[in-house]
Amino acid sequence: MKKQEAKKSINLDQYIESTKKDLEKKIKEMISDKHILSILEGGKRLRPLLANLAFKSCTQGKESAKKYQQALEGGVVIELAHAASLVHDDIIDDDKKRRGKPSYFVKSGVANAILTGHKMLVLGFNVALKHGEEWAKLYVDSWDEVIDGEIDEIRLNKNGFSIEDTSSKSKIFDKYIHIIDFKTAALFSSVCKAGVLEAKRSDEVINVFSSYGREIGLAYQLADDLVDLENGEMIESVIVPLLNKLNDNKMKIKSYNKLLIKTKFLKNKDKIQKIYLDEIKKHIEKAEKLAISKAIPDSDYKNLIKIFPKYIINEMLKEINISI
Repeated sequence: MKKQEAKKSINLDQYIESTKKDLEKKIKEMISDKHILSILEGGKRLRPLLANLAFKSCTQGKESAKKYQQALEGGVVIELAHAASLVHDDIIDDDKKRRGKPSYFVKSGVANAILTGHKMLVLGFNVALKHGEEWAKLYVDSWDEVIDGEIDEIRLNKNGFSIEDTSSKSKIFDKYIHIIDFKTAALFSSVCKAGVLEAKRSDEVINVFSSYGREIGLAYQLADDLVDLENGEMIESVIVPLLNKLNDNKMKIKSYNKLLIKTKFLKNKDKIQKIYLDEIKKHIEKAEKLAISKAIPDSDYKNLIKIFPKYIINEMLKEINISI
């Protein structure tokens, strides 16, 4: 029966739907805390889906039921840590809404939100330890990178770009990419590594999937930021120097005047959109090339990892009626 199932063609939509169901079931099996469950509610499960897809690509879908359940457990660890970071991000950014509902710190207070986020990270780490020392180290190292990225972003928002960093549009974007590489892409890279570790594959395969996840993470954060910009949420620390360069520093924006920034953004909207889309496409193409690496065994799941990057980015860009 298993051999017959492995030969069936797998559709990406079907894969996402069935895996999300399995993840939701595993979350309820592993977590009883109603506060943590409420925080996890409504998530896209993108990161554990990616980890599971890396795992399935390595096993070619031929793993045992026990190994699959262990991989799902690893996915819950990833979702716990990601959701904890969102709880803390909302406090840092003073975002009152999360997934269309009041943020957890709005409902429960800042102190409760901070401590519950810590509790989620600890819970995730304890499960990671069960999966072995290498898995636990990956968990800690990943969050070290994410925190470094968050700290860099806070400093950038407070102090702005240095003169050297704003000498050209490419240097502005290089600095921007450096921050999101740590803040977002590092975790996408790590979830792919986690899936490969669960499948017990070689360092060569780990390196391929690590790079694959990082490229997806970069494209994802750029797309997320583009959606925010199109919806009128200005990322002043990046947009101000970019607008100044696009206008050759004429009528330079010298302070964070939201009305002036918005006016100049609307005048340069097409140019900024093109800069973002060109960068997004570049990272998607890199991910697609990595997906066809000979280090990854042939299977339906290998086909899915090739179409996955463009699929998830287009799902996000639907909100602003753009596709790539």
